[in-house]
Amino acid sequence: MSTNLYRIFIITIFIFAVTIGAKGQTQPGQENTLFTAGHAAAFIGGLYDGYYPYNKLKQHGNFGLGAPDKLDGELLILNNKIYQTQASGKTFEVKDTELTSFAVVNFFHADKTIRVTSRMNKEKLFAYLDSLLPQQNSIYAIHIKGSFGNIKTRAFPLVSQKPYTALATMLPLQHFFSFDNIQGDLVGYRIPAYMEGPNISGYHFHYLSANKQNGGHIIDILTGDITIEIDLLTSFTVDLPTSKDFINFDFKKDRSDELKRVENGKN
Repeated sequence: MSTNLYRIFIITIFIFAVTIGAKGQTQPGQENTLFTAGHAAAFIGGLYDGYYPYNKLKQHGNFGLGAPDKLDGELLILNNKIYQTQASGKTFEVKDTELTSFAVVNFFHADKTIRVTSRMNKEKLFAYLDSLLPQQNSIYAIHIKGSFGNIKTRAFPLVSQKPYTALATMLPLQHFFSFDNIQGDLVGYRIPAYMEGPNISGYHFHYLSANKQNGGHIIDILTGDITIEIDLLTSFTVDLPTSKDFINFDFKKDRSDELKRVENGKN
């Protein structure tokens, strides 16, 4: 092999290696960005049809939460894997080709890590998090891992017949799950008030057990020995559906009360 051909060969191998190594990594400008696929108020109002593929969602984050196509349970994204918990309680890793109707993700890099051993219920935990997150108008991604004395979660069943009703009217159909003395991960966010509508403001967490067999949207909690990781985000982007249902959706209706009821799982 001539010297020039050898150099071309080495350069080609190097470029190939760099390309493979970069696949799935954070893209420039995405490091501190919250990405939203869909619109929270529209989703709460009954737009449950999936439109955004999971493989595309992973290009915007390796951490997050959301809802599957046609409301079939709850989603959690952790370490670039997407898990679905159905109303039956079954939890599993999803295929990249499936769709989400609403999801929020980011590339998680902890700016602050705190270990806490005192027991806290959900109200006390959120108050403690408030003490750690002093900027009320900032976006925070929050990962909590460790042991829990109790976790109560929920998941909604699959919807199949249109027109879909608003999520608040489906609260009697939600399925609850309770787990005692369990290890696992909470994935969530604290979203500022000015982002209400496209997103759900305040705290929002989903759960995944350490054995990846249980999960769901957090309703109540009692912490044990936990580690809290916080990632401060500085920008956000939103991808909107182009469906006829979205184009004709009534955004003038105030859904703040519905959002609170759905978030807390209360009729």
